[in-house]
Order: sequence, then structure tokens, then C-alpha cells
Amino acid sequence: MDWQDHAQQLATVVTHPGSRWYGVVAALPRHSFVPAWWERDGDGWIRRQGPLAEVYTNRSLVTRVGELHADSAGIGDRPAGRSTSSSTLPSLLLTMYRHAQIADGLDVLDVGTGSGYGTALLATRYGSGRVTAVDVDPYLTAAATERLAGIGLDPQVLPVDATDGLPGTYDRIVSTMSVPSIPPSWLRALRPGGRIVTTIAGTWMILAVDRTRDGFAGRVARDWAGFMAARSGADYPPDDQAYHQRWSQEGDSVGVGRYPVLDIGDAWDLATTLTLAIPGIRTDYRREPAGGHTALLTHPDGSWARATAVDTEPPTVHQGGRRPLWDLLDDARDEWMRVGMSPWLGAQAIVRADGSIRLIRGDWRATIPAAG
Repeated sequence: MDWQDHAQQLATVVTHPGSRWYGVVAALPRHSFVPAWWERDGDGWIRRQGPLAEVYTNRSLVTRVGELHADSAGIGDRPAGRSTSSSTLPSLLLTMYRHAQIADGLDVLDVGTGSGYGTALLATRYGSGRVTAVDVDPYLTAAATERLAGIGLDPQVLPVDATDGLPGTYDRIVSTMSVPSIPPSWLRALRPGGRIVTTIAGTWMILAVDRTRDGFAGRVARDWAGFMAARSGADYPPDDQAYHQRWSQEGDSVGVGRYPVLDIGDAWDLATTLTLAIPGIRTDYRREPAGGHTALLTHPDGSWARATAVDTEPPTVHQGGRRPLWDLLDDARDEWMRVGMSPWLGAQAIVRADGSIRLIRGDWRATIPAAG
């Protein structure tokens, strides 16, 4: 099969022949934007290159780990850091565009250029002159510009830290990176009647915010998405010594947890519940031999908790700092099960000028504070 056949199969998976996106996906050579990528291999990453069938599957392909892009990696390179860029799974890109309600004649800002494949989708559908893409990494924007030009597209692609400022004003701002709250620069760059669609870091919420005559308001979509967190440098800041000590440190208190250990970051409802209850919390998870596994919770205020168990046995929990984070997690689980639903889905969102967000649904309330 040649790439056109693979692209058409991908279009069939992520959309349908009656959609205006079908021909766009079927016409784009994703392999031109992702000639190589990284896959998990134990505690590190291994570089992959082809075959075409793998590039045209509906999945995210990690293209950069730490500061090492797969384009420039050698055969023996095995980075062990965090992923810092990817080509998002195509169905999720279309989901974000659908929530943005993009129409012909609108100017669109694509935040988080990555491989450039999403920018290519937008430029093909709405025209290169209507699309601007930004990314904090100059290599990514240069590579995307070259690859877009290779298929006849020339949207503006700029190396910009989008959390700091934006290069213009737009009718739609669509972000494929997550942010702790709405950057005020995005609010200033949004034209009257415009819409921002983004995700909130630590959650799986898709937030759509409109600029109205009365301010900025919108809703949490009845949908799910998660993206890498925004960064301002070449890589995320390195973990400090205190973080590494938390994996083995004796806690100020030691007890037994009420619920099994799990990878909280992949438990979408629970991760969102916990982040809304404790903004800024970080969750980590490690698998160990013989069914053992450990979850770690940390917070910038110095609070931390570590839970270790085998399979679904009750975990041993160490906690320290100002707040008992594992107890608060158990409380969040109790509340989530008591309510029997995720109350933020469909919640009204009111955004203040500083980027903080007030979520309201019936009697339920939550606040996402402004970053910093």
C-alpha cells in the first residue's frame, strides 16, 4: 500500500465520508511530518522509523523527549526524560476543532505546533492565510515550516512562548498543550465573538470559552482530552532533590490507605476531581516487580504522599508536609463515588481577566486559580 491508501484508511477511522474533514485527512501525508518518533521501552525510549502503517494509526506519536528530537537522534540514543512534543492522535485534533466551531473566513491560532500535522489539517481546510501556529521550540517551528512548504502550504509558523504573549488577534485559539489556567494574553488576543478551546493541566477537561459583550464565559465540554503541559524552556524544569527523596523517604505519618494504588493520571475522572480539589498537585506512578506499584503525590507547598502495595492490597501510605495528600485523595474518591458522576462535565465556566476560572453546575462549585 502507498501512503495515500493509508491516509484514506486513517480518514475512515477518525471521521466519515460525509464529513468535510474526510478529504482533508485522506489527502495529507502524515509520514512527512513524523518521519521518526519515540516509543516507551522500559524506563527509557527507543527511536522508531516506519513502517507507514504505524504512522497512519490513530494514536499520538512522541517526537521529542527532553531536548532530543527523534529527527536528530542516533541509533544508540536512549533518552530517559519526559516527552516534550508529539504528533497528536488525529481523532483528538478533530475533536478540538469541532469544539472550536471553526468556520470559513475566521483567523485561527494553533497553539502547540508540534510536528505541524495539525497545522496542516487546519491550513488545508481553511486556507494557509487564515492559520497561524506557534510553539516554544524554534526547531519544531522551523521543521514544521519546511514540511508544510513541502506539500504546498505556507501558514505563518512562529517560535513563541504562548503563555507569555501572542503575535496577533484571532477569532479562534485552539491549544494542543494544557495550561494551569487561561493565560491572560490569550484573553487579550481573542476578538469579540471569538472562542478559546484548551485543556487544563492535571485534568482531562476540554474548556471552550467565548468572548461576549459581558466578558469571557463558556462551558466544560462533555468530552475528554489530555495534552502535555505548557513549558517555557527547551525542557521541563528538572525535579529537585526533595522530589527524588519522596520515593523512599519515611513520612511524618505512616498508615494504611482505604483504596488500592492506581495510576491516578490515567484515571481521568479521579485525576480531574483531585486537581480541582488541590490545584497544582502532581501525580506520578511506578510499576515494580511481582505486581508491586507505587503512587506519589507532591505539591509546591511541600506536601507529599506515597502509597505502595502489591496488586489491589491496601497500600502502606507515607505522608508529610502541610497537608495529608493521600487522605485528601481518599476524600475525593469518596465524594466522586457519592455523587456518582463527574459534576464538571457540562459545567458553566466564568473566566476572569487574570485567567482564573469559576466552574458552576447546579449546587456544585470549583475554582481554578490563576497561574503563578
